[in-house]
Amino acid sequence: MTLSSTVPYGAWPSPISAEVVAAGATPLSSVVLDGGDIYWLAGRAAEAGRTTMMRRRAGAGALEVTPLPFNVRSRVHEYGGGAYAVADGVVVFSHHADNRLYRLAPSADAGGPEAFTSPGRQRFADFVIDAARARLVAVREQHPEDDGSHAQPVNTICAVGFDGGERVLVMGNDFYSSPRLSPDGSRLAWLSWDHPRMPWQGTELWVADVQADGRLGTPKRVAGGPQESICQPEWSPEGVLHFVSDRSGWWNLYCLRDSAAGTDSIEALCPMAAEFATPHWTFGNSLYGFGAGGEIIASYIEQGVSKLARLRPGSTALEPIATPYQEIRELRVGDGFVLMLAGSPTIAAEIARIDLATGEREVLERSIPALPALGYLSVPESISYASANGRTAYAFYYPPTNQDARAPDGEKPPVIVISHGGPTGMATSTLNLKTQYWTSRGFGVLDVNYGGSTGFGRAFRDALKGQWGIVDVEDCIEGARHLAAQGLADSERLIIRGSSAGGLTTLCALTFHDVFKVGASYYGVSDLKGLDDDSHKFESHYNEYLIAPKAQADAIYAERSPINHTHRLSRPMIFFQGLDDKVVPPQQSEAMVNALRQRGIPVEYVELEGEGHGFRKADTIVRTLQAELAFYQRMFGLVG
Repeated sequence: MTLSSTVPYGAWPSPISAEVVAAGATPLSSVVLDGGDIYWLAGRAAEAGRTTMMRRRAGAGALEVTPLPFNVRSRVHEYGGGAYAVADGVVVFSHHADNRLYRLAPSADAGGPEAFTSPGRQRFADFVIDAARARLVAVREQHPEDDGSHAQPVNTICAVGFDGGERVLVMGNDFYSSPRLSPDGSRLAWLSWDHPRMPWQGTELWVADVQADGRLGTPKRVAGGPQESICQPEWSPEGVLHFVSDRSGWWNLYCLRDSAAGTDSIEALCPMAAEFATPHWTFGNSLYGFGAGGEIIASYIEQGVSKLARLRPGSTALEPIATPYQEIRELRVGDGFVLMLAGSPTIAAEIARIDLATGEREVLERSIPALPALGYLSVPESISYASANGRTAYAFYYPPTNQDARAPDGEKPPVIVISHGGPTGMATSTLNLKTQYWTSRGFGVLDVNYGGSTGFGRAFRDALKGQWGIVDVEDCIEGARHLAAQGLADSERLIIRGSSAGGLTTLCALTFHDVFKVGASYYGVSDLKGLDDDSHKFESHYNEYLIAPKAQADAIYAERSPINHTHRLSRPMIFFQGLDDKVVPPQQSEAMVNALRQRGIPVEYVELEGEGHGFRKADTIVRTLQAELAFYQRMFGLVG
């Protein structure tokens, strides 16, 4: 085709096929430094979504550390993260298939990974290797027997010897994270919180001495509480405890100073209206570290965009470090360099090494080795717009882009509004082939940071308190109206799609409002009461914040749950559901689909064997994208 080819929006032929999307994007995560060696995790969509560990040494290429069938994943809190650790070449990891811990020695003749915990109902995450005591310190989640009692698992911080012995170090709270040993191994810091709080609402930071026998002395709470969220405690090389707190309304950097009198004081290091952390949905997150001479290298988010900077000792002013990135997901600091998992509108997520002296950047791994030609890639515009009740909402708008096609004169494009999950998640502008799949076919895309999203301070995050299904929906609706008013969207071809919590936003928008004409729900929430009844421990009280305390919740649940109002839903929908989903069980989607079928509303239901909360398999990615596109084209009378 040539630029003179005229094809309706939504039907443009595109080289970015579903197969290209599935094969092209390798999920990257969990960057770890061990001396000069760099480790990370990479998804293998073609291997049933397996996650493998990679290692790169100076002067050598990347090498796979964990061969088939090992799947480096943790299921603590169901969302996992923090699934491995490395110290002096010794690798310890959690294998998803059996939740056991495995150890891999550095010597070439050591053989493959060897399990050092027994089979059972325990899960582990967020590891720190205590080499001096030949053990691992980790968060342990002990699950009960399946006796029908619906008992919740018990979470502790546990020491696991490399001989398999386990000793509970801290217990009594509902949740724990971030056990961190001081450089000399004499003190342990950790975070805890209790129901009904989520960790971005309120956590406590504790410190205790590690005694000669490996047990802990009397713990001391040094920061945090019900209204203060603490993230990422870290010890500096000098043994000073640092952490991130939102006590100012923004997740900022602090440190704990020991005074001569034996009392502690908390010092704000660089107060500013920016976020130095993200919500603790997964373990092992890192957005700052320590460089030479006591400086801190940190990533922070302003207005939804990540930046990199250094903070020198004694200064409260950040010094910018230039990068080509607008999103930094992870950060680790080495000797004279910083490692990042990062991306931008023209750079798919990649692992990069930046020399702190010269600024030279070396890309170690790309999530997409070969990108489509630039003429097929849509570069987003960051926009803000007025929403309900005087709020300002934020979004990234991606215009339809395809160098081979143009729409008929006067035609306006269909636009897909994305309601992200979480709902404390965050829309970012990193190049994503799934987004380009739509824009290269003539769809506009609006990726919304609605009230409740991360990256805009606690007040913005708390805008969703008691308002889930209202504020998020309003901000998506007003975003669509904003584009239509600007002539950038066909108001009769507005689509909304979302996953998980974003699925509830999608379903509420279609059930209680008439702006969107079609929708897609990926393992979305339709029944708030059912979500409470079926949810796992981590989120079992989350609705008390998002909706209402349990004593007042039933009436509001009934009012806001789309499943109770299917008579008001008259828009075509397509549902995608993993049958192994423990976060939003299949019955949530099935009940909604059955209700729509009974009313004769066009509806499709795609069930996916072997998929949980979030899809990993290559064939799943292909199947869902193709089905979603075909559904939209059929509903709008488009010819692909």
